[in-house]
Amino acid sequence: MKMHFSELREIRSYLLLWATQFLSGLGSGMTSYALVIWSYSQEGSALATSLTMVCSYTPYVLCSVFAGALSDRWDKKRTLLVCDALAAFSTLVMLFLLRTDSLRIWHLYVINFFSGLMNTVQQPASEVATTQLLPRRLYQKVGGLRQLASSVSSILTPVLATTLLSFGGMNLIIAIDLGSCMLAVIVLLFFIRIPQPALSTDSPERLPDSVRIGLHWLRDHPGILHLMFFLAAINLVASMYNAALPAMMLSRTGGGEQALGIISTTTSVAMLIGSALSLTLPTPKSRVKAIWYSLLLSMCTENFILAFGRSVPVWCVGAFLGWITIPWMNVNLGTINRLTIPAEIQGRVFAVRNSFQFFTIPLGYFLGGLMVDQIFEPLMAHQPSGSLLVSLFGPGKGSGAAFFFAVIGVLGVLTCLLFHGDRHIHALESSDASSSDHS
Repeated sequence: MKMHFSELREIRSYLLLWATQFLSGLGSGMTSYALVIWSYSQEGSALATSLTMVCSYTPYVLCSVFAGALSDRWDKKRTLLVCDALAAFSTLVMLFLLRTDSLRIWHLYVINFFSGLMNTVQQPASEVATTQLLPRRLYQKVGGLRQLASSVSSILTPVLATTLLSFGGMNLIIAIDLGSCMLAVIVLLFFIRIPQPALSTDSPERLPDSVRIGLHWLRDHPGILHLMFFLAAINLVASMYNAALPAMMLSRTGGGEQALGIISTTTSVAMLIGSALSLTLPTPKSRVKAIWYSLLLSMCTENFILAFGRSVPVWCVGAFLGWITIPWMNVNLGTINRLTIPAEIQGRVFAVRNSFQFFTIPLGYFLGGLMVDQIFEPLMAHQPSGSLLVSLFGPGKGSGAAFFFAVIGVLGVLTCLLFHGDRHIHALESSDASSSDHS
């Protein structure tokens, strides 16, 4: 699975895009991490903090099917440039609000919704651009590189964000985010050429017809459709986890900003190791089983260790086990999609996929924050000191979030078991083998 120098030259344009998007993603990640701490310190509410992510993902649900159809019709490079430029503008607005001491949490809701809308258009265009810039034989290798970049960014994010917060505050972090975004725009504009895929029809399609193409393709390929439903259920559980984690770590005894940073870094180290393994592991006999076992391991370890653990080292063990296999899952999932979905309609199908697969993310963030604030924390606050629940999940604020992690763990394992026997998903194994034989 090593990548040779001739192959690196062959994908020079992709590597430029990959490197600049890595830096831009690092800047955005630092901003998001710092804003989580800022919003929780302002409100002290899991729900108020999680609503920032609800606003980010809601455009996926509302607009993805139309964004993908437009993405297939629009020039990919221009689409990426416009979306990056508008994202930079929203970051500039946030910086202005900070410098004038006017930033409020409702501003983040509006800005995140706008940024999410740009990402809704950009994401399917980026997926198709990646397909156009890469030869088919390098899909899995480059998938590992993408996971590696994501992992390195995630490792650096909490470390750099914490350091920069103490050195220059939010102003400095957002300024760096803005600079990295502008660098990505300049490199894409002057140094990268993205080929246009051939359109499936000679005459322009109406927008509703383009959307129907993606929907009908999924209807005719139930394996991909059912795989999307499986991942939608997993995303529901994972987003509830993401909503509850800051509430527990920032308020629990033994927690705090440093503990949250350590857990985030451990998660990122696990993903880095998993990404490196993804670059060296051979093609699995069954990509479907690789996806399923990766998610089962994640769901049946981390959530329960976070629920019952009482110290940072124990929580770190859970974070490591929960994320070590996720890059391998993502590589195999991306490869299945690229080998199965025709390139000329990938934008339309990926956009419909976003609506099916990601609609549970804002729902999960909302439910997670709401249940921690309104159900589990009040429930634990009324428990007597010697009760079973206090013995299991500890006393004080944050114990309700710990209880909620145990519930999330049960839901995650049940979801994996429910979809394990899906015959349509397992049918992808034979089609995957067939596609591999012809690549």
